[in-house]
Amino acid sequence: MLAGLIPQAACSDSDKPADLEPITVYKSPTCGCCSQWVRHLQDNGFEVEAIDQQNMNSIKSEAGITRQLASCHTAIISGYVIEGHVPAVDIKRLLKERPNVAGLTVPGMPMGSPGMEGSRQDSYDVLTFSRKGETTVFSRY
Repeated sequence: MLAGLIPQAACSDSDKPADLEPITVYKSPTCGCCSQWVRHLQDNGFEVEAIDQQNMNSIKSEAGITRQLASCHTAIISGYVIEGHVPAVDIKRLLKERPNVAGLTVPGMPMGSPGMEGSRQDSYDVLTFSRKGETTVFSRY
């Protein structure tokens, strides 16, 4: 349960999943924060296939992302949907624990989240969500 609270630098190589699965990221070709989030994933050991999309609404709709859950990019890994600026450590925890959820989301674009680094750090939650749109807090920042 404390995995989401342990700073990434404190994790040893043995704490990482043995073989991280590839992640497919659907993003706008002109969005800088999406590209920064892709770099965050790569820096944390993920193999990323980034696919530029002009119409993200169709991707989000197909993935079950409602307006309340939405952010700027949508990713798929191992059958899970990852929406928005979810930290890599939380994706690794999701893949390790394998909860019965549709995926993780960081709704909106909170400053200080991966890909949204800047002069301030907003508080934000990483949420799990079900296909019915039910959410629970997975981790807090």
